[in-house]
Amino acid sequence: MSRQLAGLVPQHFNWRMEGTVAVITLDRPDRKNPLTFDSYAELRDTFRDMVYADDVDAVVFGSNGGNFCSGGDVHDIIGPLLDRDMKGLLEFTRMTGDLVKAMVGCGKPIIAAVDGVCVGAGAIVAMASDIRFGTPGAKTAFLFTRVGLAACDMGACAILPRIIGQGRASELLFTGRTMSAEEGERWGFFNRLVDAEALESEAVDFATKLAKGPNFGHMMTKTMLKQEWAMSIDEAIEAEAQAQAICMQTRDFKRAYDAFVAKEKPVFEGN
Repeated sequence: MSRQLAGLVPQHFNWRMEGTVAVITLDRPDRKNPLTFDSYAELRDTFRDMVYADDVDAVVFGSNGGNFCSGGDVHDIIGPLLDRDMKGLLEFTRMTGDLVKAMVGCGKPIIAAVDGVCVGAGAIVAMASDIRFGTPGAKTAFLFTRVGLAACDMGACAILPRIIGQGRASELLFTGRTMSAEEGERWGFFNRLVDAEALESEAVDFATKLAKGPNFGHMMTKTMLKQEWAMSIDEAIEAEAQAQAICMQTRDFKRAYDAFVAKEKPVFEGN
């Protein structure tokens, strides 16, 4: 059931391909790239489709105009939500959560390249990525309590503590304060900080290196990272034994062995 995504022409965000790396940015830099009802839904559907895309091997979710994402658009989302009943509100909150589920379940490594403002739902998108690069000017905040809501939004209370620890996550979620780039790197939210001018190119280079690796194996790694959250150690070890046995049947496993014997660098093809 494979499908082609490289030629995607989305209506509500930017998309381009760098080899087999998809580069996504939000398309409203004049407003620091807020999310809208439409962009939420289209991003959710795109990441769902990536499960079946054999022409996309990795994703960079980048910044645009010096900012990553300012969260849900105040006028296009927050205002209209005030007129919704409980059913309508739950439809929205489930849709936003479905974006995180789609990112976590897409089977492709996602690298967030964060510059400038990264707040609210934008911080969640960065959080839901597998690897995060930031700039010294990155400002990350989980702002939900600032607008009178709980901070348990889109999986934040489950995922953020696993990245930076329970105490640090609790502070950010309760207060809604901004986490500086230096804090983010020190706490493990950012894998590295790079200059703004080099941010996207470094993220794409990193994603390209992953894309040249054993992509079936990467898919399995991402799958197990997700599934093992809810497993005991014994269950996780058994699940990994099964996953690794599956990977040992791939042609990439044999390619790696043949290359080692020939004293060459393996060329993986993702099967």
